[in-house]
Amino acid sequence: MFEALIATAVDGVVVIDAQGIVEVYNPACERLFGFAADEVVGRNVSMLMPAPYRDAHDGYIAAYNRTGVAKIIGIGREVVGRRKDGSTFPMYLSVGEGRVEARPIFVGIIHDISDRHAAERRLRELQAELLHVSRLTAMGQMSSGLAHELNQPLTAIMNYVKAARRTIEGLDDPRAVRAVELVDKAAGQTTRAGQIIRRLRDFVEKGETHRKLEDINTTVSEAVALGLTAGADVDRRFEYAAGLPEVMIDRIQIQQVVLNLVRNAVEAMAGQPRRELRVTTTAAADGAVEVLVADTGPGLPPEVLERLFQPFVTTKENGMGIGLSLCRTIVDAHGGELSATTGEGGGALFRFRLPAGTR
Repeated sequence: MFEALIATAVDGVVVIDAQGIVEVYNPACERLFGFAADEVVGRNVSMLMPAPYRDAHDGYIAAYNRTGVAKIIGIGREVVGRRKDGSTFPMYLSVGEGRVEARPIFVGIIHDISDRHAAERRLRELQAELLHVSRLTAMGQMSSGLAHELNQPLTAIMNYVKAARRTIEGLDDPRAVRAVELVDKAAGQTTRAGQIIRRLRDFVEKGETHRKLEDINTTVSEAVALGLTAGADVDRRFEYAAGLPEVMIDRIQIQQVVLNLVRNAVEAMAGQPRRELRVTTTAAADGAVEVLVADTGPGLPPEVLERLFQPFVTTKENGMGIGLSLCRTIVDAHGGELSATTGEGGGALFRFRLPAGTR
């Protein structure tokens, strides 16, 4: 029975004696570390550790044998293992102590957590990417708004400059000639400023996106995981429909929309007795794909709901009111629709739909 348990265990199992010499090294360890059992059994377990852990391990065992004070025995922690080829990998190590015929032994259970670390790294990269895109999008919106607002005063300045030129060009005064020259330079710089603003607005409005066919469930689930990485204290209900068609999207932009909606929902439920976040994906009757984000917060007042997607409209005390405006702009640019209503049981309900993509 013992041999069967050791041989079939999914996690690595290592048994060492009080001097750190390996007595048991199961097949899972062979897969994890790359060493065969006959290469490890009878040798010090520190060979499976990279520096500086390898150099300190014997000291830890000696200190425990001398004082009886355990640092890892009976608990688990994340450490680093060393493979035969010299590469390392993260692992979760649990150590227990036992006795065989009055002789102390230590049993280590080793679980490879490389996949979890890779997922966490991917989330951090995605977070940085979304933050970068969010800033660029916000800058684009602000630049477009500024271009529109500045165009009117620039037009007025040009009209005033032309009127000033007509007023002084007929004067019989040497100083008037110099004044006309200065006015002409002012007109030239005003024209130049207008051209810069027009180019800026054209760039913002016609900016290229990187769209390709994506799986909506993967896109949404990644963004939701990112939005909840801070350990938000909410009940979570995720319902992702199977068999949905792919959508032609800029994945980062759509994830920005989902991330914004999820974080808004979590913030809205702060202090509420019932905190439930619901995220679903479904197929619409016309073949489109729908994404729904609902919360159990205080909901949206009617006067706010009417203007919710306008820039600078916000229910947050320190909010800028551009997040939802950007979300609608992104969804509209993808040929979709974003709307908000009050949920049946209260709270806010946001729904956006995207047309199915074609190859």
